[in-house]
Amino acid sequence: MRKRKTTYPVARTSRRPAGPAGAPDQQIRTTLATIDLSAGQGKDGFTTGSRVRIVGAGLYSGEEAVVESIPGGVIPSVLVRTEAGRTRRVRTIDLELLRA
Repeated sequence: MRKRKTTYPVARTSRRPAGPAGAPDQQIRTTLATIDLSAGQGKDGFTTGSRVRIVGAGLYSGEEAVVESIPGGVIPSVLVRTEAGRTRRVRTIDLELLRA
């Protein structure tokens, strides 16, 4: 007795509609993250106890804070405590030094 030939269903990818006319490398991906290459250089002039304003986008943006510590790392950052008592580690390029 001969074995029957196995049949496989058509691949689902063959039923998809055609994509946009541009090649995939020319399309703009909306979920792509942007990297700020100047963050590695950082800013100088921050000392423990300095008053700063968080100017970068994100959590606590626009709030004034006090520098609590300056931890080491590849990207220069400082640990700040906001006036509301919350702490956060912030890149130095996202800080603005406030003068007394």
